[in-house]
Amino acid sequence: MTLHLAQPKNRTHCPGFTLVEIMISFAIFGMALSGLIYGYVVANRMAEWSSMSLAAQSAASQGAERARAANWRPRDYPATNGPGTMDELPPPANGRPVFTNVDYFDIPTKGDPSSADFNSWVTNYVWVTNISLNPPMRRIRSDAIWRFPLTGALCTNSVILLRAPDQ
Repeated sequence: MTLHLAQPKNRTHCPGFTLVEIMISFAIFGMALSGLIYGYVVANRMAEWSSMSLAAQSAASQGAERARAANWRPRDYPATNGPGTMDELPPPANGRPVFTNVDYFDIPTKGDPSSADFNSWVTNYVWVTNISLNPPMRRIRSDAIWRFPLTGALCTNSVILLRAPDQ
């Protein structure tokens, strides 16, 4: 068996790829790779939003439970308001919240909350509204307002409870 390594005379019959075919294959590969990277970035953003939204929902639930745990006995005499009395929550005043709490998210983050660039803050507003007097019923609404750091959009998570006395 002998091997002849001679150059062919006619180049039209040589197998191989042209420069145009290689450039088109690189373009297709680049588009596929950019689609994979974009999918990863979107999945990462949605996971971060989901963790922050769940932490905000927890903050809103904590505010609602704080208001629900307050003592409320409307049939006691004399009717008084304030800590340690028959109604520990102040009466609703002109649509303002009963209490406000500013805290940071309960999620793993980097940075110091006292620094200016820390962006994992949540503000919790709790409103208490008398729904009816007979039977006595109150609505407790807790809103957790937070800013998503990747887009800067304000987001709100809410919890609404109905409460009867001595519950």
